[in-house]
Amino acid sequence: MRTVLQRADGASVHVDGERVGGFTGPGLVALVGVTHEDGPEQVERTARKIAELRILREERSVLDDGAPVLVISQFTLHADVRKGRRPSWNGAAPAEVAEPVVDAVVAALRERGVRVETGRFGADMRVSLVNDGPVTIVLDV
Repeated sequence: MRTVLQRADGASVHVDGERVGGFTGPGLVALVGVTHEDGPEQVERTARKIAELRILREERSVLDDGAPVLVISQFTLHADVRKGRRPSWNGAAPAEVAEPVVDAVVAALRERGVRVETGRFGADMRVSLVNDGPVTIVLDV
């Protein structure tokens, strides 16, 4: 599982012009890409890192500040661009595998007491954020 975490001062996601998730103020945007091998262990490790990494201002975590997380499924994080001009998506899990894994990450964060907003799986989404810092971290689990 690969996750790109971005510290944000506000974020939103829209589908067909409708806002389906987001937050104002400080929080994290988590772009989550699932591979064929990802399962419960990767879900737990990813959720723990998202909740506990001290990457908010003053070395605080989402749990320390009660900050929200916007989780967006993003299979393109597993693009293979080593050959040619067209990315290969073979490393990304198909939707029927990936969707329950992303849902499990969301559930694991909520079980930790994190306020989680989401996009809509498989939709053509418009994600906006104000990257704070900028702080962007790639988390490979």
